[in-house]
Amino acid sequence: MSTTLLLLADGRFPAGGHAHSGGLEAAVTAGRVRDLDDLDAFLRGRLATAGVVAAAFAAAACGGGDVHTLEGELDARTPSPALRRASRAQGRALLRAGRTLWTLSTVERELHHPVALGVVAAAAGLTPREAALTAAYGTVTGPASAAVRLLGLDPYATHALVARLAADCDAVAARAATVDDLPACSAPLLDVMAEAHATWEVRLFAS
Repeated sequence: MSTTLLLLADGRFPAGGHAHSGGLEAAVTAGRVRDLDDLDAFLRGRLATAGVVAAAFAAAACGGGDVHTLEGELDARTPSPALRRASRAQGRALLRAGRTLWTLSTVERELHHPVALGVVAAAAGLTPREAALTAAYGTVTGPASAAVRLLGLDPYATHALVARLAADCDAVAARAATVDDLPACSAPLLDVMAEAHATWEVRLFAS
Protein backbone atom coordinates (compact mmCIF):
# COMPACT_ATOMS: atom_id res chain seq x y z
CA MET A 1 0.00 0.00 0.00
CA SER A 2 1.44 3.39 -1.00
CA THR A 3 2.07 6.19 1.46
CA THR A 4 0.02 8.46 -0.80
CA LEU A 5 -3.02 6.22 -0.34
CA LEU A 6 -2.55 6.32 3.42
CA LEU A 7 -2.29 10.12 3.29
CA LEU A 8 -5.50 10.52 1.31
CA ALA A 9 -7.41 8.04 3.48
CA ASP A 10 -6.18 9.57 6.74
CA GLY A 11 -8.97 11.16 8.74
CA ARG A 12 -6.61 14.05 9.50
CA PHE A 13 -6.32 14.97 5.82
CA PRO A 14 -7.71 18.56 5.69
CA ALA A 15 -10.73 17.80 3.53
CA GLY A 16 -13.49 18.59 6.03
CA GLY A 17 -14.61 15.01 6.62
CA HIS A 18 -14.61 15.48 10.39
CA ALA A 19 -17.59 17.83 10.06
CA HIS A 20 -19.84 15.13 8.54
CA SER A 21 -21.37 12.07 10.18
CA GLY A 22 -22.67 10.38 7.03
CA GLY A 23 -26.21 10.41 8.35
CA LEU A 24 -25.33 8.96 11.73
CA GLU A 25 -26.32 12.01 13.77
CA ALA A 26 -29.87 11.83 12.43
CA ALA A 27 -29.96 8.07 12.98
CA VAL A 28 -28.81 8.44 16.58
CA THR A 29 -31.36 11.16 17.30
CA ALA A 30 -34.12 9.01 15.79
CA GLY A 31 -33.10 6.14 18.08
CA ARG A 32 -32.07 3.89 15.20
CA VAL A 33 -28.44 3.66 16.34
CA ARG A 34 -27.94 3.25 20.08
CA ASP A 35 -25.03 0.86 20.58
CA LEU A 36 -22.21 -1.02 18.86
CA ASP A 37 -24.52 -3.60 17.32
CA ASP A 38 -26.67 -0.87 15.79
CA LEU A 39 -23.56 0.91 14.56
CA ASP A 40 -22.30 -2.28 12.95
CA ALA A 41 -25.55 -2.65 11.03
CA PHE A 42 -25.51 1.02 10.05
CA LEU A 43 -21.95 0.84 8.72
CA ARG A 44 -22.63 -2.33 6.76
CA GLY A 45 -25.76 -0.85 5.24
CA ARG A 46 -23.99 2.39 4.36
CA LEU A 47 -21.09 0.53 2.75
CA ALA A 48 -23.46 -1.62 0.68
CA THR A 49 -25.30 1.44 -0.67
CA ALA A 50 -23.57 4.81 -0.50
CA GLY A 51 -20.18 3.11 -0.27
CA VAL A 52 -20.68 1.10 -3.45
CA VAL A 53 -21.78 4.20 -5.37
CA ALA A 54 -18.99 6.40 -4.00
CA ALA A 55 -16.35 3.79 -4.80
CA ALA A 56 -17.56 3.38 -8.37
CA PHE A 57 -17.64 7.11 -9.06
CA ALA A 58 -14.23 7.66 -7.47
CA ALA A 59 -12.78 4.87 -9.62
CA ALA A 60 -14.40 6.26 -12.77
CA ALA A 61 -13.12 9.78 -12.13
CA CYS A 62 -9.65 8.50 -11.30
CA GLY A 63 -9.65 6.48 -14.52
CA GLY A 64 -10.23 9.56 -16.65
CA GLY A 65 -14.02 9.64 -16.81
CA ASP A 66 -15.61 12.94 -17.86
CA VAL A 67 -16.32 14.82 -14.64
CA HIS A 68 -19.35 16.64 -16.07
CA THR A 69 -20.98 13.36 -17.07
CA LEU A 70 -20.14 11.82 -13.70
CA GLU A 71 -21.58 14.85 -11.91
CA GLY A 72 -24.87 14.47 -13.74
CA GLU A 73 -24.97 10.74 -13.07
CA LEU A 74 -24.30 11.24 -9.37
CA ASP A 75 -26.89 14.00 -9.13
CA ALA A 76 -29.43 11.54 -10.51
CA ARG A 77 -28.46 9.07 -7.78
CA THR A 78 -28.73 11.65 -4.98
CA PRO A 79 -32.39 12.70 -4.67
CA SER A 80 -31.86 14.56 -1.40
CA PRO A 81 -30.84 18.22 -1.90
CA ALA A 82 -29.27 18.16 1.56
CA LEU A 83 -27.05 15.23 0.60
CA ARG A 84 -26.09 16.90 -2.67
CA ARG A 85 -25.05 20.02 -0.77
CA ALA A 86 -23.07 17.97 1.76
CA SER A 87 -21.33 16.00 -0.98
CA ARG A 88 -20.31 19.13 -2.85
CA ALA A 89 -19.16 20.84 0.35
CA GLN A 90 -16.84 17.91 1.04
CA GLY A 91 -15.79 17.89 -2.60
CA ARG A 92 -14.81 21.57 -2.46
CA ALA A 93 -12.72 21.01 0.65
CA LEU A 94 -11.04 17.98 -0.90
CA LEU A 95 -10.24 19.80 -4.14
CA ARG A 96 -8.76 22.68 -2.17
CA ALA A 97 -6.48 20.31 -0.27
CA GLY A 98 -5.66 18.42 -3.46
CA ARG A 99 -4.59 21.56 -5.29
CA THR A 100 -2.21 22.38 -2.48
CA LEU A 101 -0.48 18.99 -2.69
CA TRP A 102 -0.73 18.01 -6.35
CA THR A 103 -1.52 19.35 -9.84
CA LEU A 104 -5.12 18.55 -10.66
CA SER A 105 -6.41 17.81 -14.14
CA THR A 106 -9.58 19.88 -13.75
CA VAL A 107 -10.23 23.55 -13.10
CA GLU A 108 -13.58 22.77 -11.48
CA ARG A 109 -14.02 24.29 -8.04
CA GLU A 110 -17.04 22.26 -7.02
CA LEU A 111 -17.60 18.55 -7.55
CA HIS A 112 -19.41 15.81 -5.68
CA HIS A 113 -17.08 14.28 -3.11
CA PRO A 114 -16.60 10.89 -4.85
CA VAL A 115 -15.82 12.59 -8.17
CA ALA A 116 -13.44 15.03 -6.47
CA LEU A 117 -11.80 12.08 -4.72
CA GLY A 118 -11.17 10.38 -8.05
CA VAL A 119 -9.70 13.55 -9.53
CA VAL A 120 -7.40 14.06 -6.56
CA ALA A 121 -6.42 10.38 -6.47
CA ALA A 122 -5.42 10.51 -10.13
CA ALA A 123 -3.33 13.63 -9.52
CA ALA A 124 -1.65 11.83 -6.61
CA GLY A 125 -0.73 8.90 -8.86
CA LEU A 126 -3.18 6.39 -7.40
CA THR A 127 -5.02 3.74 -9.39
CA PRO A 128 -8.81 3.61 -9.83
CA ARG A 129 -8.95 0.68 -7.41
CA GLU A 130 -7.03 2.67 -4.79
CA ALA A 131 -9.40 5.61 -5.30
CA ALA A 132 -12.34 3.25 -4.87
CA LEU A 133 -10.83 1.78 -1.71
CA THR A 134 -10.34 5.25 -0.25
CA ALA A 135 -13.98 6.07 -0.99
CA ALA A 136 -15.30 2.82 0.48
CA TYR A 137 -13.15 3.20 3.58
CA GLY A 138 -14.31 6.77 4.07
CA THR A 139 -17.98 5.81 4.02
CA VAL A 140 -17.53 3.77 7.18
CA THR A 141 -14.77 5.61 9.06
CA GLY A 142 -16.59 8.95 9.05
CA PRO A 143 -19.72 7.63 10.76
CA ALA A 144 -17.62 5.41 13.05
CA SER A 145 -15.65 8.40 14.32
CA ALA A 146 -18.87 10.37 14.72
CA ALA A 147 -20.35 7.55 16.77
CA VAL A 148 -17.63 7.91 19.39
CA ARG A 149 -18.60 11.55 19.84
CA LEU A 150 -22.36 11.13 19.58
CA LEU A 151 -22.80 7.98 21.68
CA GLY A 152 -19.68 7.97 23.82
CA LEU A 153 -18.75 4.53 22.49
CA ASP A 154 -15.46 2.86 23.32
CA PRO A 155 -13.10 4.01 20.53
CA TYR A 156 -11.26 0.68 20.59
CA ALA A 157 -14.44 -1.32 20.12
CA THR A 158 -15.63 1.12 17.47
CA HIS A 159 -12.46 0.76 15.45
CA ALA A 160 -12.67 -3.00 15.84
CA LEU A 161 -15.94 -2.74 13.91
CA VAL A 162 -14.15 -0.87 11.15
CA ALA A 163 -11.37 -3.46 11.10
CA ARG A 164 -13.92 -6.22 10.60
CA LEU A 165 -15.18 -4.37 7.53
CA ALA A 166 -11.76 -4.36 5.86
CA ALA A 167 -12.49 -7.33 3.60
CA ASP A 168 -15.84 -5.82 2.63
CA CYS A 169 -14.18 -2.52 1.72
CA ASP A 170 -11.63 -4.39 -0.36
CA ALA A 171 -14.38 -6.28 -2.18
CA VAL A 172 -16.34 -3.10 -2.90
CA ALA A 173 -13.20 -1.44 -4.28
CA ALA A 174 -12.33 -4.43 -6.45
CA ARG A 175 -15.80 -4.46 -8.02
CA ALA A 176 -15.82 -0.69 -8.50
CA ALA A 177 -12.58 -0.77 -10.44
CA THR A 178 -13.69 -3.50 -12.84
CA VAL A 179 -17.40 -2.89 -13.51
CA ASP A 180 -18.25 -0.61 -16.44
CA ASP A 181 -21.83 0.23 -15.41
CA LEU A 182 -22.14 2.78 -12.62
CA PRO A 183 -24.25 1.36 -9.75
CA ALA A 184 -27.35 3.02 -8.39
CA CYS A 185 -27.64 1.46 -4.93
CA SER A 186 -30.08 3.54 -2.91
CA ALA A 187 -30.69 4.15 0.78
CA PRO A 188 -34.00 6.05 0.92
CA LEU A 189 -33.96 6.37 4.69
CA LEU A 190 -30.63 8.21 4.54
CA ASP A 191 -32.21 10.65 2.07
CA VAL A 192 -35.23 11.21 4.31
CA MET A 193 -33.12 11.65 7.45
CA ALA A 194 -30.76 14.05 5.65
CA GLU A 195 -33.63 16.36 4.78
CA ALA A 196 -34.85 16.35 8.38
CA HIS A 197 -31.32 16.86 9.72
CA ALA A 198 -30.80 19.90 7.49
CA THR A 199 -33.68 21.70 9.26
CA TRP A 200 -32.22 21.38 12.76
CA GLU A 201 -31.16 24.62 14.38
CA VAL A 202 -28.66 22.84 16.63
CA ARG A 203 -26.54 19.98 15.36
CA LEU A 204 -23.03 18.70 15.91
CA PHE A 205 -22.36 17.70 12.29
CA ALA A 206 -23.10 19.30 8.94
CA SER A 207 -24.62 16.07 7.66
